Amino acid sequence: METTFEIYSSSITTLAVMAAIMLVQLITADVTSISRKHIPGTSVSDDHSDFLFRVTRTVANTNESIAIFVCVLLFCILSGASPTLTAYGAWTYVTSRGVYAVCYYANLQTLRSICFGLSALALVGLLLVGVFY
Repeated sequence: METTFEIYSSSITTLAVMAAIMLVQLITADVTSISRKHIPGTSVSDDHSDFLFRVTRTVANTNESIAIFVCVLLFCILSGASPTLTAYGAWTYVTSRGVYAVCYYANLQTLRSICFGLSALALVGLLLVGVFY
């Protein structure tokens, strides 16, 4: 008999991948800040043309949604939701967040917004999977 960890292994793997994405975002923001000699704790300019602004917003935006992802993923796993649908939703979220970060770094605003919307839809989808499947 398979354990819960085996049944949901693909979905659980998304947590590690998301942690790696967040670590890359944090290091990118820190290295950029240090190289610019930005004083910690001071405001970053509200200018989308400034790479420092974009990398700090990427970190902040990911921090705003990661708790929701963890909660809905745990809800799906603990409620015994469809492992396949859970994995699809989790991978959609993680992939769209990774592409979102790249688009934000590259200042591709329309594609970034599409990726943000896709990640939000993935969260809604995961919640629905947990409730209905």
